[in-house]
Amino acid sequence: MDCKVVSPDLTAGIEQNFNKKEVLKPGAELDEKTRASARKVAREFEAVFTGFMLKSMRETVGKDTLTGGGRGEEVYRSLLDQEYALTVAQQGSLGLASTIEKQILEDASRRAVKIHKDTSGSR
Repeated sequence: MDCKVVSPDLTAGIEQNFNKKEVLKPGAELDEKTRASARKVAREFEAVFTGFMLKSMRETVGKDTLTGGGRGEEVYRSLLDQEYALTVAQQGSLGLASTIEKQILEDASRRAVKIHKDTSGSR
């Protein structure tokens, strides 16, 4: 299964806001762009994770002799597993994405407070 690596830099948007003098005050809400980015990354991670689970599952069961096997079947089976993984992630069936999103947002908020303290000169 082909999986793309997702490596977002959620703090980039926060740092750009600070460069524009739009400083987040401690306890302030994160902007919608950061929230949407966190949601997208969390869902993509859940899809990749689910895809790896499906791939591992397929390796444990025997080959299907009904369809004849071959490279074509492997390719289409991989594409089907990708679609299953995307559907599971979009529906939030595992609940992993919401947990990851929450953690990403908490981390981004902590970084925003730290950047605020660093740029305001308070220690």
